[in-house]
Amino acid sequence: MFRTAIGQMILVPFLYFYRMNEPLAERIRPKTLEDYVSQRHLIGEDGSLTNQIKKGIIPSLILWGPPGTGKTTLANIIANESNRPFYTLSAINSGVKDIREVIDKAKQSGGLFTTKNPILFIDEIHRFSKSQQDSLLAAVEKGWVTLIGATTENPSFEVIPALLSRCQIYVLNPFGKEDLEALLARAMKEDVVLKSKKIQLKETEALLRLSGGDGRKLLNIFELVVNSEETDRVTITDKLVKGKIQKNTVLYDKTGEQHYDIISAFIKSIRGSDPNGAVYWLARMIEGGEDVKFIARRMLISASEDIGLANPTALVLANTTFQAVTTIGYPEARIILSQCAIYLATSPKSNASYMAVKKAQQKVKETGDLSVPLPLRNAPTKLMKDLGYGEEYKYAHDYQNNFVPVEFLPEEISGTAFYEPSDNQREKAIKEFLKNRWKDKYEH
Repeated sequence: MFRTAIGQMILVPFLYFYRMNEPLAERIRPKTLEDYVSQRHLIGEDGSLTNQIKKGIIPSLILWGPPGTGKTTLANIIANESNRPFYTLSAINSGVKDIREVIDKAKQSGGLFTTKNPILFIDEIHRFSKSQQDSLLAAVEKGWVTLIGATTENPSFEVIPALLSRCQIYVLNPFGKEDLEALLARAMKEDVVLKSKKIQLKETEALLRLSGGDGRKLLNIFELVVNSEETDRVTITDKLVKGKIQKNTVLYDKTGEQHYDIISAFIKSIRGSDPNGAVYWLARMIEGGEDVKFIARRMLISASEDIGLANPTALVLANTTFQAVTTIGYPEARIILSQCAIYLATSPKSNASYMAVKKAQQKVKETGDLSVPLPLRNAPTKLMKDLGYGEEYKYAHDYQNNFVPVEFLPEEISGTAFYEPSDNQREKAIKEFLKNRWKDKYEH
């Protein structure tokens, strides 16, 4: 007993200082579904993954979401809950040889087509080349492994179709305010290092705002602020947090999150019509070795979301830019990126298209699956024509100015205007065009 007591006296301080060297996010990483914060649409009571995890029947899947939303943690929990062997690779430093070696190990540790197939987790799967992704196909198709890929990029662009068709896609959302507050409360309650201090969480607005919905970033900031105080008594205020972060901006480099802060600054410079800011943040990304397609893709989105019909040519140029830089690559691609960034920044701005589809989607959620009016329905067979499908449809080209005032929306939402032209030269002309035809919707 004496030796056991001595051993514990030595072990406890050792474990304490060992854990201090781990980041807070790692120290409190959830091990079970009960501890997992956020993503209730996936792992809540009626979540789309909940029953599959509990039953241990897991399909190959892609977890798509921003950084710090729990993709790696969820993959680990799925493996633990289903009691499966777990293998992991990072797309940053793994090649085809590494993939084949892991697949060979997985084949030896699990049977074919059983519910206990090993899980192969690949972080940042969007960074895998086509040949690397091709090397996964046989293992997924034949059931040697259950693949779980994590990505911050749209899988439709970055995962090859053959692999994508064999996987289910699950979207993880940025953490909401309640999720972030729950994460802080859990850290203060359970972390062995934080519990050794007297922490008063007086204000959280700055912490939550700086985290940007990223749970890992929130914990990194919180830990930095706590550790930067010389005493064990720490009162967290917005002023304290802002002051510490301004002096320690290297925090964002440490975990690679500056990647997202800079692309945000880049897009906001374009949206704010500042070509100088746009080119500066573009240069920061280029010098940092940012993926040329990542930059071009964000400009493609901005061309539609922020410029839209105010200058439709912006979308054409952005798409041409994406194709060009994909073919050319660095260093010459920087010139093309610069040209496009300046063009987008100096273009007139409109988010009317973005707002229109957003309003329409909200109306769909509110009203459900409203019936298509009979005149608008497709009538490929005689029976459907006899039932009235397509009856009374008025062909616009048979009328003066190729227009006839017919309601194209379901009766329940008749007269609704989703598209509201912005106040720029081109959309003023569009508004006049619409007013001449749809006076009930656009005469105001």
